[in-house]
Amino acid sequence: MPGIDALADRLSGYLGDEQVNLVRRAYFYAEQAHDGQRRRSGEAYVTHPLAVASILADMHMDHQSLMAAMLHDVIEDTGIAKEALHAQFGESVAELVDGVSKLTQMNFETKAEAQAENFQKMAMAMARDIRVILVKLADRLHNMRTLEVLSGEKRRRIAKETLEIYAPIANRLGMHSMRVEFEDLGFKAMHPMRSERIRAAVRRARGNRKEIVTRIEESLLHCLEREGLSGEVVGREKHLYSIYQKMRGKRKSFNEIMDVYAFRIVVDKVDTCYRVLGAVHNLYKPLPGRFKDYIAIPKANGYQSLHTTLFGMHGVPIEIQIRTREMEEMANNGIAAHWLYKSSEDELPKGNHARARQWVKGVLELQQRAGNSLEFIESVKIDLFPDEVYVFTPKGRIMELPKGSTAVDFAYAVHTDVGNTCIACRINRRLAPLSQALESGSTVEIVSAPGARPNPAWLNFVVTGKARTHIRHALKLQRRSESVNLGERLLNKVLASFETHLDKVPAERQLAVLNEYRLETFDDLLEDIGLGNRMAYVVARRLLASDGEELPNAEGPLAIRGTEGLVLSYAKCCTPIPGDPIVGHLSAGKGMVVHMDTCRNISEVRHNPEKCIQLAWAKDVTGEFNVELRVELEHQRGLIALLAGSVNAADGNIEKISMDERDGRVSVVQLVVSVHDRVHLARVIKKLRTLPGVMRITRTKA
Repeated sequence: MPGIDALADRLSGYLGDEQVNLVRRAYFYAEQAHDGQRRRSGEAYVTHPLAVASILADMHMDHQSLMAAMLHDVIEDTGIAKEALHAQFGESVAELVDGVSKLTQMNFETKAEAQAENFQKMAMAMARDIRVILVKLADRLHNMRTLEVLSGEKRRRIAKETLEIYAPIANRLGMHSMRVEFEDLGFKAMHPMRSERIRAAVRRARGNRKEIVTRIEESLLHCLEREGLSGEVVGREKHLYSIYQKMRGKRKSFNEIMDVYAFRIVVDKVDTCYRVLGAVHNLYKPLPGRFKDYIAIPKANGYQSLHTTLFGMHGVPIEIQIRTREMEEMANNGIAAHWLYKSSEDELPKGNHARARQWVKGVLELQQRAGNSLEFIESVKIDLFPDEVYVFTPKGRIMELPKGSTAVDFAYAVHTDVGNTCIACRINRRLAPLSQALESGSTVEIVSAPGARPNPAWLNFVVTGKARTHIRHALKLQRRSESVNLGERLLNKVLASFETHLDKVPAERQLAVLNEYRLETFDDLLEDIGLGNRMAYVVARRLLASDGEELPNAEGPLAIRGTEGLVLSYAKCCTPIPGDPIVGHLSAGKGMVVHMDTCRNISEVRHNPEKCIQLAWAKDVTGEFNVELRVELEHQRGLIALLAGSVNAADGNIEKISMDERDGRVSVVQLVVSVHDRVHLARVIKKLRTLPGVMRITRTKA
């Protein structure tokens, strides 16, 4: 293993003497701190920090990152405090080392929780200084290279974590070389037999393909020479893990994957990329639909290249990537390429670096909104495995979203408020459902309305972590305000029987009750009442401190308007509609469920004032309510169309229809119809009765 002198020689190629000396100093400090400590392999411990620094030197990282790499285990393993490092090497290096130390394992109840917590800490560290994650990635890479000395189970655990978290992060930061090595080493540790089999098969195939590869390479070079273009042609090897993934995911045989020949053409400038593309399309026929221009629209991780697939000689498919030297560097080392870290914190890295920064900022925003660490990791994992689609705003701005994203994801990507108030969308100027998956190249326009709120059903189809987190957050707030509102109405209804009102209850009495229930604000208490977790009449009694006195039933039922939202729902068993006599059943956590007065399901608790409350429909009740009807009629052609026509003629709407034939002559049709109230329902039934052959119509209750 090369020592510090060899590393210093390499560093002097791109760092100043003073900076190289600082790195040397950090090495000697670490060597002293780790004195006497050994790795599992028996080597002196300091070989590990040296190797991590060496990996970062390959990426031409700045001297502070290299110093942090040398010192990254000092705080954790040797008991030296962060303050000591601060005094020795300055604030930036101490912060970096502290950031990396905080990313090490902690013990939690479950594996999933431990991983999620680690991930949250990683997000925080990345947001503060992205170099923390680069040092951590290099640390993990060296650990993966020296996995053999660990036990089988530990090897598999570390490999799984690497494949699930570290490889996708390297990919998201555009670090292709590191991602490939993570995946191949992780694959080898997880599935040693499969890895070895594929490796042997690749070796055999490479021998058989040598001649064809050489011929294609020569024909590409001749083609460039003919057109007077200079470029370097390199054969590309598929790495083991990607072959394995394709065999599993796309159900392809090894031979099908190896039948594709891949080449990269590296040129001097962007203009030449497009000229080379024209030249190779003249040489071999391009495959329609397989051309991708990632130079004009780079991937989210900053990757840029032209991709095309050609029909080569004898119909052999040839995949070609065309890019400049800078793009090649960026593709391999991503955010670490040409490290542009500025001395002042305000000057952020430009271009591709800024894109990676943007992603990290998004991750931090998710963390602040997420309810817990598992919800957070679920959101971030979605963002770590994107196959992007690129869509345009009406003003022509490009937005990149993961594959399968919908207009709701797009709305939240534009701005949280746009997402929260979104009611419809136009895709390529045509109205489209919000749940429709977006395709690259579409122009998406969001129609929003002030006062509109997120729909819980959106959670079934949104794809991005940002949309999911913000919808959940908005629904929690919405549910709370609705619960508080309903709780206040329920409490005031009970207090009205005492000829008093919440406003008249002294503040100190309210405070005493809050302390008794161990709640912080009065809204928390009202929310509990609205959600059915506390009974309004028990709370009223505590507020009035009339322990011995029995509360009379409040005069008059509580009026229901139909706009109470998430904390008021209508029972599926008896489907009440305005005009039906109703009763409210308070169910813990769900709020109030409205049943018909005669519903069997609540017959046992019907007269229990703790569980049920008398309700009435308000005069201004709004909305549509579903009713189930059972129609028996003679079987005839076009039956469904006749029924639908009649319901429509009475301004009703069929939500669901199902039919079972009783015998050859009589059909029984179950209809779920949405109506405004009982008068509207009577109109619908009257219209249905006029149909020929109708024998009986009944309103069914489950």
